[in-house]
Amino acid sequence: MSSTRLYTVSEAAAVSGLPLKAVNNSIDKGLVEIAPSPKTGRSKPRVLTGADLVSLRLEHGLAGKLPIERRLDLFRRMAARPKARHLSAGEFLMVDVAAARRDVTARIRTLGEAEAAIVADKTIMGGEPVFKGTRIPVYAIAAMLEAGASEIELLDGYPKLDSRLLRLARIWVAAHPRRGRPKRLEASGLTPTSVRHVVRKSVTASTHGSRADASPGR
Repeated sequence: MSSTRLYTVSEAAAVSGLPLKAVNNSIDKGLVEIAPSPKTGRSKPRVLTGADLVSLRLEHGLAGKLPIERRLDLFRRMAARPKARHLSAGEFLMVDVAAARRDVTARIRTLGEAEAAIVADKTIMGGEPVFKGTRIPVYAIAAMLEAGASEIELLDGYPKLDSRLLRLARIWVAAHPRRGRPKRLEASGLTPTSVRHVVRKSVTASTHGSRADASPGR
């Protein structure tokens, strides 16, 4: 894990697995502190250190399971003991901090691979980010994955891609969310190979075990 690189909030969300809003909430609650910019010495825009990403990765698993006071105490002790392998988070809970560090290191490495595999060149599709050596837009592929397209379908439709590139697309897009309204797939030069209509249902179980289905429009 790089000890000098600073990460944007979006990159922190991609590496930690937390939603972007949850990362900002963690900063607002003081669970992690934003680092000062090396150029201005100020704390805006929000940037985080690699150690902060470890805290956020643990927050991903501990939120809702451990009171915020205990999480704050844990993260403060992590900062004071950066090489500690295990830290207590309560009378009956020991946190494997070393495992979280390894996980974050691996995810940072994956993000680095994604940065190397994806390019944005004004001479290629007007600067739309694409997989290196192709004209396949990364945002469009990630959107199809999010919409439910299977890996097999995408690899069959785009033989220049492979499973690794699909994984890299997910973390890259999480680290670089598109601003504004998302483009339609056709606007990116892609056409869906199939369309699925999925009806989502929410199920509420009563104390007697009965169920109530809620339609999407309700």
